[in-house]
This record gives sequence, structure tokens and C-alpha cells, in this order.
Amino acid sequence: MSAPLQRILLVGFAQLRRYGKTRVSWFVKLHRGLIRNGHYVHFFSDRDTAAFEAPFGLRDLGKKKANKRLIETAAEIEPTLIIIGHADIITDETIHTLKEAHSCIIVHCNNDPLFIPSNVQRIRDRLNVCDSAFISTGKLTIDEIFPELSERTFHMPNPVDPAIERFDVSATPAGQLQRDLIFCGNATKFTKRGETVQWLKDELSSSIRFDAFGFFGKEPVWGKDYDSALASSAMGVNLNRDEGHHWYSSARMAQLGGNGLLVFTHSDNQFQTLFPDRSLVYYDSLNQLKERVEYFAENDADRAEHASRTRQFFHDEMNNALYAQYIVEQSISLPFSHSYVWA
Repeated sequence: MSAPLQRILLVGFAQLRRYGKTRVSWFVKLHRGLIRNGHYVHFFSDRDTAAFEAPFGLRDLGKKKANKRLIETAAEIEPTLIIIGHADIITDETIHTLKEAHSCIIVHCNNDPLFIPSNVQRIRDRLNVCDSAFISTGKLTIDEIFPELSERTFHMPNPVDPAIERFDVSATPAGQLQRDLIFCGNATKFTKRGETVQWLKDELSSSIRFDAFGFFGKEPVWGKDYDSALASSAMGVNLNRDEGHHWYSSARMAQLGGNGLLVFTHSDNQFQTLFPDRSLVYYDSLNQLKERVEYFAENDADRAEHASRTRQFFHDEMNNALYAQYIVEQSISLPFSHSYVWA
């Protein structure tokens, strides 16, 4: 039995000025998943509101007004659950005011990595005023960093949305696709993955058609250009900014796997304990990554089998409807309506 329907106030950054290019966002998928499950959901975009309310659209001048507008919105919505994402403009004082005014559950969802010290502090600060936090890193790492908060901190995966991850390139022979291997990324802080991308470019067999968007003079791709790049690639490498954190991955892994690309990811993140056999392909070293990329480039039936199993697992067990319902059920302390694989 699913959770009773809630009146949910979802607070985050809608990125309205990206004009449709951010549909792969985990927060967009959460919004859509909550609605798919029948909940009433109002999305309040903190940074967009600050810009709308500020003189000359200068967002920093609208922060105080955005907090006021959130309080006004909550009074109109009368939420039973408030979910706060990366809404840094919203102060802890405002959250405390919402808590007192509405006597509802308030939770924080955080999709940033825990190897960034400022993010760890952000979560600690939010837990001074929120009931619990959902974090995209796995529970083993969460409990190492927040041992005193173990009962209030939970893992949430990166989900797929069947209307967003809508391709299945596992069903297409690699020879009919534009490229064998893809990597997309542009974050440069707290990472050396640019060196890894360069190494792959230098060391992979010349027969491997490899594109890295955001590197080597190629612009990063967003929106429909990102969709097109994934839909024309057989395999993708999931390079995180840092490796070795339990069940931690960039949302890229769901975007690749959910569209039927074969996904290579580092074994140190322990996804072997979550995903079925013959789905994701793991590597321990760059040489091993190179060898496995070249093997699957030459063995297309194996590539298709692993990629298809990965895609099926994502869409069956990590879709945004299950993801959203898990967050609701865990937040309001209800028995689970599904055996969530990550719980």
C-alpha cells in the first residue's frame, strides 16, 4: 500500500533561465515522480524567485524577499511535507519559521558529494532545522561522516525517468551508432578526471571512436544536444570527481545506463553490492578500464547484454516514482510499500 497523498512544498532551483536544458536534473525527476504518485506538489525555486524579486534582476539583492515569499507560499499551500534541495538562499531561520507555522515534516535532499567539506557542513546545518536528510552517497560513507546522525540520514540513489531516459541504444548494433565511447563533464574542482580523459584519448586503440564533451575543445552538451549525444553512443565511462565512496556516483551513471549505454564505473564505489551481475562494468585501474573498453568494443553481443540489464534494472528498481515514494515514506515514518533495493 502506498503512502497517503501529501501536500508537498518542493524547494530548490528550477533553473528557469536554462530554458528547458536541465531536464536530466535529479530535482526535476523528483518533482515528476511525486506528481506521478498522485501527490499535490508546488515547486518553489529559491534562486529564480530571488532574481524575479530583486532590483534589475540582481539575485543577491533578492535573497531576503525570496525567504519572505517562501513563507507566504507555504501559508497558501498548507504543506504536510516540505522537501528542501540545494536551496542555499533559504535560511535556516526561514525553515524554523516554516516548522513552527505548519507543524509538518521538513527534510533536506542533497545530491552533492561528501568529499566537499562545505557540503558536509551544509548538511549538518540543515539537520539543525530539518527532520532528516537524504544524501546521494551510500549509507556506509554517510555513517562514517555523520555517525551521530545515523538515524536521521539516508541514502537516495540517482533515478531515471522513463520520459527522460527514453532511449535504448543497447538494442542497436554499435556499428550503426556514431561513437563507441562517450564522456560528458565540465566540473573541474575537487577532481583530476581531466587527466583520466586525456589518458584514455592517448591510450585507447585508434579504432575506438571516443568523444569527450567538455574536453579537447569540444563544448559541453545540454538538453537535446545531450540527448542526441547519448542516443548515438554505444558505451559511456562514468568518471566521478572522486572515487572510493560507498554507492556514490554522479547522476551521469543513471543518464548513461537508463538510455541503454554500457557503463564503465570504478569498483571502489561498491556498486557490485547493489546492481545485478553482468550489468555495470567495473574497473580498478586505468589499464583495466582500457582493456575492458576495447573488449566490449570488439564483442558487441556482450556489450548489448550488459547494457540491457543495466537499463532494465534502472527502469524497474530506480525509477523516479519509486525514488519519490521512498523519500515520502521514509520522511513520514511509514512502512515501505516496495522493497527498495538501495534501502
